[in-house]
Amino acid sequence: MKISRSAKGIILSLTVIIIVMVLLVTRCAGTGIKTPDDSTPENPAVSDEMPGTPDDNHDVFGSDNDDPNAGTDSPGLDENVQVPPGLIPFKVITATELVADIRIGWSLGNTLDAHGDPDGFPHLGGGLYANTTVREMELAWGRPLTVAEHFTAVKEAGFNAIRIPVTWYKACDTALNIRDDWMARVLEIVDYAAANDVYIIINTHHDDILFKLPDSEIEESKLAMAKIWEQIAVAFKDYNEKLIFESLGEPRTAGTAAEWRGGTPEEHNNLNILNQIFVDTVRGTGGNNAERVLIIPTYAASANEVAQRALVIPDDPANDRIIVTLHFYEPWNFALRTGEGSVTDWSADIKQDTDPITRYIDLAFDVFVSEGIPVIIGEMGAINRDNLEARIAWTEFYTAYAKSKGMPCFWWDNGSYWVLRRRDWGWEQTFGLLDRENIEIAHPEIVEALLRGSS
Repeated sequence: MKISRSAKGIILSLTVIIIVMVLLVTRCAGTGIKTPDDSTPENPAVSDEMPGTPDDNHDVFGSDNDDPNAGTDSPGLDENVQVPPGLIPFKVITATELVADIRIGWSLGNTLDAHGDPDGFPHLGGGLYANTTVREMELAWGRPLTVAEHFTAVKEAGFNAIRIPVTWYKACDTALNIRDDWMARVLEIVDYAAANDVYIIINTHHDDILFKLPDSEIEESKLAMAKIWEQIAVAFKDYNEKLIFESLGEPRTAGTAAEWRGGTPEEHNNLNILNQIFVDTVRGTGGNNAERVLIIPTYAASANEVAQRALVIPDDPANDRIIVTLHFYEPWNFALRTGEGSVTDWSADIKQDTDPITRYIDLAFDVFVSEGIPVIIGEMGAINRDNLEARIAWTEFYTAYAKSKGMPCFWWDNGSYWVLRRRDWGWEQTFGLLDRENIEIAHPEIVEALLRGSS
């Protein structure tokens, strides 16, 4: 059959288009970068630079105005982050397989989770709903503005998973609608991490005002759980399997006798209800969320036996897609306690030093892992007390023992990495590993210990 020259041209053009599309999809495979969506604001309005920004060299907001109330700028995405077009391939993976693939994790602490009291950020001169800018919310606790290079440095150091705690109530209106500019900033930061092809966890963190556990407040909490998680799940629906949702960060009733002792039966029951709503809500948004791996905590994310045994794994139409997370810093006096009673020494040869670690990990193995429910240690770490050798020994032992039971660890990095000058350890919890101002690892010996223990 004879084909005209114009027909040949059309066929050639179609062939080129198909080849380009195949190359783009192949390039996307294995990344957690989202599919561009018309519903996602491309240029959300954000505040100009506030005075005293810790790192003027990495201002993704691009402001040239020193007046924090002088208008808005549109950040867009960092130029270093490539967001390819087309659908991002989603690999169906079980929770067990995912946990087995995590070597060691790092947390972007005290950043998107920075918050004030329920009335907002009075120390910044802003209100909860109207006057507090995205920039102010991110910088409220004195950490530098988050940039793509932070995640590149963490990946190059050897971490293959990143936890990004997020507080949402501060960016909600009274009907619990999350502000578009705040959601856009969270999306932007997740994209920074996703460009490094790591596992990423996002959660609700410090949102105790929304998710209360007493019977007298559980009905409001149930409505809030569905409302908040539907918005988050829809916004991130097109991310691939390397993005993981964590329902709650240390859910508890603050100030009660049982707050750090495992909670009460009433609170356990209501936490289990909220975790079920979380699963149902995420699954109900469809798309990749129908098979996405999800994380749920015990009461206060505690490793306490009462808290572990009270947790009920939600019913889930997707099989083997639930991970349990625990947080524990043990021995307490060495790893976390500040002020009087804190100690600087730890040894793997002293049973009194190792028992607090092995006891909780063994319990989690018996309660969950042996029953087919994978576990991560979502927060751990030891404060820098100018005791490097002891911290190295502790870090390697902790991560190695957890790994031997199938539980990868996430170091809690709150951005505070220096040793306090007064050496009384005060209130500051110096967990930081990444020097965010200079974008370099401040304690490479600790990172090396994490990698040895988790190998």
